[in-house]
Amino acid sequence: MMGRAIVVVLDSLGIGAAADAQAYGDAGADTLGHIVQACAAGGADGAHRSGPLRIPNLASLGLLDAAEAARESPLPGARPAAVSGRFGYAAERSRGKDTPSGHWEMVGLPVEFDWGYFPDTQPCFPRDLTDALIERGGIGGILGDRHASGTQILAQLGEEHLRTGDPIVYTSTDSVLQIAAHEERFGLQRLYGLCAVARELVDACRIGRVIARPFVGESGTTFTRTGNRRDLTIPPHGPTLLDIVKAAGRDVICIGKVGDIFAHRGVTRTIKAHGNPAVLDSLLHAMRDAPDRSLLFANCVDFDTNFGHRRDVGGYAHALEQFDRFVPRLWESIRPEDVVVITADHGCDPTFPGTDHTREYVPVLAFGRTVRPGWIGRRTSFADIGQSLAGHLGVAPLGHGLSFL
Repeated sequence: MMGRAIVVVLDSLGIGAAADAQAYGDAGADTLGHIVQACAAGGADGAHRSGPLRIPNLASLGLLDAAEAARESPLPGARPAAVSGRFGYAAERSRGKDTPSGHWEMVGLPVEFDWGYFPDTQPCFPRDLTDALIERGGIGGILGDRHASGTQILAQLGEEHLRTGDPIVYTSTDSVLQIAAHEERFGLQRLYGLCAVARELVDACRIGRVIARPFVGESGTTFTRTGNRRDLTIPPHGPTLLDIVKAAGRDVICIGKVGDIFAHRGVTRTIKAHGNPAVLDSLLHAMRDAPDRSLLFANCVDFDTNFGHRRDVGGYAHALEQFDRFVPRLWESIRPEDVVVITADHGCDPTFPGTDHTREYVPVLAFGRTVRPGWIGRRTSFADIGQSLAGHLGVAPLGHGLSFL
């Protein structure tokens, strides 16, 4: 018998500025480190939490030790006497600092080409692109047409969207085009259709994702994004661990937005779940029945979307503490030969200027009942995760990465 492979991505939990962070404007970024420091100083207290960051279960897996090694300086707080898993940190080999490149690389496919980006100007989209979107999408015009935070532009332009019916179209420093529209007034399926048109139009520009951002509410103070987000991602440019596992006749179960990130390639089952609690409950439910030698892949997006981008240090800390309380349930749910990897895809430091992702190292925490604890050091690519799990599952080796198992 051979166990399953389970990957849990704590979306945006960087653990220190990468060696090339300055080239991305991210020198000094440190998502976890700055949260730990803010909590220790009382700067992350709020209605739901107070005091130092309490993540004893993640600490026992080596998260804080890995973070100290990555940032090359100590963090406040006590450490467990022993670490119960394999732990280290990884540098991203891919260009950029976006979701697809991080996820693709961790399953063996670094992105070594440049994504396309829209300039930080207003308007930011080429006129021919905008004209084609309006004509083919059957809309009267667009609002936004600039770099923006999703929640801020919703508050600024949501009411005008309701008056005019024109969707809000915007971007960021990531390779992305986002379209926000009222789920009921504009229509969810209409929004999805418009995003499908946009996906075709931006393919030539090598834009990584088109994201549908449906929302509800009637005013700038009540607008809320719903769980019906959809990411239309450019397909991976080569095979990934997902493709190889699927080709071997195994199950590949993707939870949350993971299926969208891979354009549903190499996926046998997608479980849509909105919010970290729903994603983690869905993961445990899937683990009950997932057959031997299957791959389960979950993304906890709240860290990034709700707290990193919104620069909410206290909210991020609270979410980490919630996840930490989940770790024992994950331990209890694994089979004797399962291997679990907890990692991240990039950073999104809530203390850093701006609202965008940050180029950081990510933690690599691997555990299971048969996994030998120990330090795995600095990995030179996220692809080491995929290569390790390919060996564990007994499938063909990937084109990139070195195993740490």
